[in-house]
Amino acid sequence: MEASVWLIAPISALLSILVGAYLYYYVNKQSSGTKRMQEISTAIREGANAFLRREYTILAIFVLVVATLIGIFLPSPVWLSENPLRNLSLSLAYLFGAFCSALAGFFGMDVATRANAKAANAAREGLNRAFPIGFRGGAVMGLSVVGFSLLGISIVYGITGDPEIVLGFSFGASALALFAKAGGGIYTKTADISADLVGKVELGIPEDDPRNPAVIADNVGDNVGDVAGMGADLADSYIASIVAVMILGQALGRVEIPLVFAGLGIIASLIGVATVRVGKKGNPGKALNRGTYITCILLAVFTYLASIYLDIDIRIWGAMLVGLAAGIIIGITSDYFTSIDRAPAKKTAEVSKSGAALNIITGFSYGLYSVFPPLVGIGIASAIAYFLCNSIGEGYAVFGVGMAAMGMLSIVGMIVAGDAYGPIVDNAKGIAEQAGLGEEVIAVTDKLDAAGNTAKAITKGFAIGAAGLTVLALLAAYREIAQKVLGKTIGFNLMDPLVLLGAFIGIAIPPVFSAMVMLGVGKNANRMIEEIRRQFREIPGLKEGKEGVKPDYARCVDIATIGALKELLPASTLAIVVTLLVGFIGGIEALGGYLAGSIFSGLLFALLMANAGGLWDNAKKYIEAGALGGEGSEAHKAAVIGDTVGDPFKDTAGPSLNTLITVMSLVASLFAVLIAQYNLLSLLGL
Repeated sequence: MEASVWLIAPISALLSILVGAYLYYYVNKQSSGTKRMQEISTAIREGANAFLRREYTILAIFVLVVATLIGIFLPSPVWLSENPLRNLSLSLAYLFGAFCSALAGFFGMDVATRANAKAANAAREGLNRAFPIGFRGGAVMGLSVVGFSLLGISIVYGITGDPEIVLGFSFGASALALFAKAGGGIYTKTADISADLVGKVELGIPEDDPRNPAVIADNVGDNVGDVAGMGADLADSYIASIVAVMILGQALGRVEIPLVFAGLGIIASLIGVATVRVGKKGNPGKALNRGTYITCILLAVFTYLASIYLDIDIRIWGAMLVGLAAGIIIGITSDYFTSIDRAPAKKTAEVSKSGAALNIITGFSYGLYSVFPPLVGIGIASAIAYFLCNSIGEGYAVFGVGMAAMGMLSIVGMIVAGDAYGPIVDNAKGIAEQAGLGEEVIAVTDKLDAAGNTAKAITKGFAIGAAGLTVLALLAAYREIAQKVLGKTIGFNLMDPLVLLGAFIGIAIPPVFSAMVMLGVGKNANRMIEEIRRQFREIPGLKEGKEGVKPDYARCVDIATIGALKELLPASTLAIVVTLLVGFIGGIEALGGYLAGSIFSGLLFALLMANAGGLWDNAKKYIEAGALGGEGSEAHKAAVIGDTVGDPFKDTAGPSLNTLITVMSLVASLFAVLIAQYNLLSLLGL
């Protein structure tokens, strides 16, 4: 392979950022509609920016502290290091990774909070006018994520030429992503649950009724959770998959293959984004799916041609294709178990006539069913990729598993574009209702929103599947680094008591983390519910909707912000601290078992919660569309309670687990050298 061929990565990344900037300009120049619409949109943007400012201020302190510790201790203590410059390089790479992740989140959320009113205003002229604004707003996020991520990797690799320094960049992006996803998830579900329980259940008012004090906080939450948070989550998996394959390819002289394939993935995503169109009576969901399928086909073609031209073994391309196929299958599975048009959601809605208990039992049971196909899919994809590449030579088997993860994540630009489209059109619907644009406009935004809900559900399934393959590659990368340090072959045998101990601790971490963030949502929501009730009780004319009477939206935004930031830190630091404790006490083998346990447990819980939550949400929407008595019926009240249970499942704990297990794997790889030398058991001679 030619030495300069990897430069396709930074070139395509720059192209992605430039196209994202053009789409940002396109969205920004559209009209935001009436004065009332502009007021609502501005309130949402100000609330989202206020949250990000506070979150990034707190995280900046955390990032600087960790960067200092990395500079002192990694890859080896600076006072023992033969090359202290490597410590500085790793520390700076970590800072750069956190910065790139934050930058992508900020740009994506900024355009999302501008596009909402513009999409609502365009809906007055029809579906085909509103859809491009919503989708292109989401595409800014998608193209920013892959652009900044791949450009950052390329810059660090171009300067250092060392994949293990690029690992520091990945850790910076992942650490920020974990905080962004957990914090955004706590924020969005605090507001959503509070608005639903007081508004829909207690007072029987519509979801986005302007009388509800939590309505602006709810709209803000869609952006900080599903745009900034999900974007950071997928950026984290995307970067980690590329870095893992670079490390696995180091001994094989194949470091640059993942950079070439990632660059081609961006080009495929750019063309896919350009093909997404919808007619006046078109189907937004089909348009989004068509764009995804076109992107997948183009990626397969481009990477095949590159493999032939660059003399890359075709079995490596085959492993990548296996991962791509698995991603599509996992997305289709998520669609089946969560879609408003499928049997699981309809049956869950049907039993809601008998109360909330049966709604919860049925939704949870279908959530359990839903974990089987994707877990089997991940297992089959890993096995096929492993055996396909094993015949190439020693070391290629695990490299093949890494390439499968890369295949799934190479189209992440298109996937995030579809995901970020969801909260934009959800906000557009809310603005249309709050601004009184009429039933016809609301019907258009409803169609856009329905496609957005399905897109978000598919994205969550895709993100979890991608994280599954990525962390398997990271586990292999951790073993590779540990073997290099110890100078011997390592296997994580479950009959080894240290490996078994680590595995049991690892299995426990994802449920403990989930409990912490969901309890955080519960505590924060309780505070906001009391505030909403107080405002309805104490502000004269608010409940009746008298003209000129407005709730104190800012107070609810403040409660959500402060509470989310307070609750995210303990849960997020837990993963890092426990990982280091297991490593420095039990050593390399215990930490290997710990990572394996956390991967299996994390994937199970992530799939269960994401799919059950999406199912409860669409069961409620099915009733709201007029089935089983419609809004206000007993079935609807039961479904709202089920959806309230599902909210922190699908938008707080579930998707945060992807990032959790990635962060744990990266921490293990970064500290492998120190752990091998300074763990307690080896110091005691055990």
